[in-house]
Amino acid sequence: MITVASPEAMFALGSSLAQHLRVGDLVLLNGPLGAGKTVLAQGIGRGLGIDDITSPTFVISRVHKALIPMIHVDAYRLLDTNNPSLYLDDLDLDTDNAVTVVEWGGAESARLNDDRLEITIDRSDEIRQVSIACIGKRWNGFVL
Repeated sequence: MITVASPEAMFALGSSLAQHLRVGDLVLLNGPLGAGKTVLAQGIGRGLGIDDITSPTFVISRVHKALIPMIHVDAYRLLDTNNPSLYLDDLDLDTDNAVTVVEWGGAESARLNDDRLEITIDRSDEIRQVSIACIGKRWNGFVL
């Protein structure tokens, strides 16, 4: 469990995490509204050399070009659909050629890659608690 006391610390956590990411990696971000998922994604983007990360809530996904490209997905709007997996497939994400970060990344998003980081942010109070589950061989033994 990682304690995060401010938005700046959440951003720094994302930037630090980015140093371990490579093309093809999948990062799922979960937590309630206002937990800091987008700030964490912005930190990841900065760590990859991308400065213009904004929440893709209304467009669902954005591709950010860089030395290591990043696909940023906000699956929140897919949660209310009858078949979120189908809509995720319709996005035709090129996950093999970028780091893919999915906010509200549940079971439907997890199937994008057997190797992934599942990050959960608990915002029970002002101090966030962040847990990172390392799934698959790629992340075996990973510690941030």
